[in-house]
Amino acid sequence: MDVHANMQNRVNRYIEHMLKKYFSRMCGSPRTASAKPLTEIIWSGIGAFLGIWLVWMLNNRLGLQETTGLYLIGSFGASAVLLYGVPGAELSQPRNLIGGHAVSALVGVACHLLCPQDIALASALAVSLAIVMMQVTQTLHPPGGATALIAVIGGDSVYRLGFGYVLSPVLSGAFIMLFVALLINNLSSNKARHYPRHWL
Repeated sequence: MDVHANMQNRVNRYIEHMLKKYFSRMCGSPRTASAKPLTEIIWSGIGAFLGIWLVWMLNNRLGLQETTGLYLIGSFGASAVLLYGVPGAELSQPRNLIGGHAVSALVGVACHLLCPQDIALASALAVSLAIVMMQVTQTLHPPGGATALIAVIGGDSVYRLGFGYVLSPVLSGAFIMLFVALLINNLSSNKARHYPRHWL
């Protein structure tokens, strides 16, 4: 009986130790980020405004997308945060922006075509496989997850595009946002704010 009780106590202590260790990983560390200078905040706002506005206007004027309202997809808002808010970040670089959106759009359309009747399964597959493929191709760009998801949940206007979704609105919009990032991020007098850090 004592041997059994001793073994049970050891198991309980081990489980308690593992749980403490597991939950201690969620504590984080003290915040070290400092506030950005006002000029950098203003440049971020100008870049985001121009990026989103030009995606709409140029796509509209050039007729790159016949379906009204499909010039913009929600994931471009997240790309704007990266491109204009943290242009030096690894996930903001051109390879990540263009490659991440392209890979994710391809994956999203393929998943919808594979499981058109099961949106839950297609959505889960699209986002998870997009993350995997972006990592494999070294093009990780967080908004890509939304680009893949939109291909699945976007409705008939997106479904009708098929793989055309990859070209427009996805790539046409991403290239316009890249152009604005090159223009705006290099106008700042802050030497640390330049774009890109690298192309490939």
